[in-house]
This record gives sequence, structure tokens and C-alpha cells, in this order.
Amino acid sequence: MPVLLVAPAVLVVVALRIVPLVMGANYSLTGDGADNGAFVGLANYRTLLDDPVFRTALRNVGLLLVALPVAVSVPGILATFLFLRVPGHRLYRSVYFFPVVLSPVIIGAIFNVVLSFDGPANQLLVRLGMQPVDWLGDGSIAMLTVIAVHIWATFGMALVIFMAGFATVDQSLLDAARVDGANLPQTVWHVIIPELSQTIQFVFVTTMIGMLTGMFGLLYIMTAGGPGGATYLPELYIWVQQGQMNRPALASAASMVLFVFMLVVGFAQLRIIKRATKEV
Repeated sequence: MPVLLVAPAVLVVVALRIVPLVMGANYSLTGDGADNGAFVGLANYRTLLDDPVFRTALRNVGLLLVALPVAVSVPGILATFLFLRVPGHRLYRSVYFFPVVLSPVIIGAIFNVVLSFDGPANQLLVRLGMQPVDWLGDGSIAMLTVIAVHIWATFGMALVIFMAGFATVDQSLLDAARVDGANLPQTVWHVIIPELSQTIQFVFVTTMIGMLTGMFGLLYIMTAGGPGGATYLPELYIWVQQGQMNRPALASAASMVLFVFMLVVGFAQLRIIKRATKEV
């Protein structure tokens, strides 16, 4: 009976996840164009390493990892204030979640207007006596701009997960901290963070996966990988190679690189966060 109950889910995972993964790994070792279907070994992976656009995409992944603590701490801090029932917390809960229901295409179109060179953001800077910024046209800050928009658009879901985690916090521990005279930072550091260690681990991993695989819509609408390829991520690179360059084998190789990277970083994050929350 246990096998029968688990079998449908296992079959779905095998058919829609494991089999395509194995096929993709096999296809990444074949050629494109004249060598279509022929075994070429690791040639596609060597092509990736020699491609400056793909190297830029990997550097941008590094930016995502740097921004990951911000993407997790923003909903965590806001969820803490909501849990403490600050005035207007019911309204804030709805407002914070609202961006999640919007399509990335809609969000990208909105911020294309807001962040255009003569848009509202730069008009505000000019009124404050500052110089306008080419948010999406300057290669040195365009990727950071898109990351900031993505964090704004998606933090509501992580906030909901944190709120669900707060429901499991032992109220007696909070009462004891209050009786002992602990202030808010001490309560958060010594009570809330240890109690939410499993939730924090889950949010870190899901947020990382979302940043690596869920930014295609924003990138496509806001920058299309520009300027000069400065805002490429592996996901967008894979789409370009598959759909525009007609190089599916190379796209498969890039997909495998992204998969291995996510696997390694995900396990490393779990170990680091688990150790950090134990020390707290």
C-alpha cells in the first residue's frame, strides 16, 4: 500500500524531471549544425568556457549570490514586524503580497517606464539636486537594477513562508524573553532565528532557485540581455542558444552547467545555514 500511494508522485517526477535531465545530459555531448546528433564529447562545454557572453552570465550569477542575503532578509524583517502586529499590519500584509500576483512581463513593462532616462525615478533625482541615472542602459548597474526589481516583485511569497514559520514559534519563549528584559534585537537573535532555522533554510534555497530560474521574464522585457550582454543569466543564454541561434546541444550543455551549479550551491547553503543557526 505505501508503494501504491507513493507511485503516482514518483512516476511524475521520473517522467517529467529525471528522464528529461538524463536526455539533456546526453544531448549536451552531441553536436549542432553539421554535427547534429554526432557525439562530440565535451566540445560544447569548451565552447561555453570560451564564450564571453556565457562567462558574463556566470559572473552575474555571482551577483545573485551576493544579493541573496538581501532577498531573504527583506521578507524576514518585514514578516517579523507583521508578527509583532505593528499598526496597519493587516494592510501591509496585502500590499506586500500584491506584486507576487503580477506577471513578470507586466512588472518589467512598468519598471521600463519608471526607470527610463526621463522617467519618474530620474525626475525625482533631479528634483533632489542629483544627476539622472541610466538605470537600464549603463552596463555597470543594469544587472543590479534588474535584481532589485526581482526582489521587489517576489519577496511577498517568501514573506508568506516566514509568516507560516512564525506560527510555529513557541510563544512561551517570547514571553520568557520579554520577562527577562530582552529588547527586540536580542529577541530576534536568540529566540526567533533559532526557532525559524528550518524556515530560513527553506527560504534561502527556494529564493536562490527562483533568482536563477525565474528572472527570464524581467530580463527579456527590461534589457533583453543588454547593454552589450551585461545582463545575461544562464537561463536567458539557454533560451537564446535554443530559440534564436538554433544550437540546442549547446543550450543543453549550458543547462547542465546551471543544474550542477544550483545543486552544489544549494547543498552548500544548507550546510552553512544549518551550522550558523545551531551556533545562534
